[in-house]
Amino acid sequence: MTARYGVMGNPIAHSLSPQIHQAFAKETRRELHYEKILVEPGNFSRQVKDFFMMGGQGLNITLPFKEEAYVLAQLKTPRCEQAKAANTLWKKDGVLYADNTDGIGLIRDLTRHIDLSNQRILILGAGGAARGIIGPLVDASIASLSIMNRTSERALALQKDFPMIQCLKADFMAAPSALNRCPADRPLSFDVVINATSIASHQSVWDWLIPIQFHQAFCYDLSYTRDGVTPFVEWVLHQGGQAIDGLGMLVEQAAEAFFIWHGVFPNTAAVLSSLR
Repeated sequence: MTARYGVMGNPIAHSLSPQIHQAFAKETRRELHYEKILVEPGNFSRQVKDFFMMGGQGLNITLPFKEEAYVLAQLKTPRCEQAKAANTLWKKDGVLYADNTDGIGLIRDLTRHIDLSNQRILILGAGGAARGIIGPLVDASIASLSIMNRTSERALALQKDFPMIQCLKADFMAAPSALNRCPADRPLSFDVVINATSIASHQSVWDWLIPIQFHQAFCYDLSYTRDGVTPFVEWVLHQGGQAIDGLGMLVEQAAEAFFIWHGVFPNTAAVLSSLR
């Protein structure tokens, strides 16, 4: 019987993971079925259990369930423990295992474009997506790592787990009215800005980021589109900055999950090129 794999999230219709894993399978001469699985809030645990009970071999987890996946798993890899969020699940001898391949996927793609050493990095967002990339970024010999979130509560909670990061003051994370109180001569400057939020709406939602000097930074969106122009990428370009989307990261983190499940690492460059 063909091995069954899948990706769970909400929303999920846009996911390119099935195409990526099928391409990996074809290259490595494996037969598998990989599907998109929509999960409604409150149903994640049940759907994961049902998937594996019905013979599923492995799951990728996307927004907004990465932190739930971490809690659900019985055994976690060290990088998953560090992130307290999981994007890869599998069962072995009746035990549910979890890993987080987001960080290594991001590093592999980012280093195609820039040298991370001694860079001042800002992450936008403080959820499961941010948790998965902090550890690998810190290990990349960067100069500093800061977190900015629209509300301070989650950012401060993240800082408790990662004391090495800087949590920007609430004035920089509040509504536009609060941002207006920031002195005009104190803009925020970073070398790299990474969007780890789930916002995918009209460009005006990014107005809370006005204090950041985007024209001086290399910007990276963990979200992705086929043409590479996400709302965040478009917003940054409008500010005079440079930005790319996270399709390369998606392919690289998928390759790491594929390696975990199958013991072979596929050719990521060929798959990324075909997707574009």
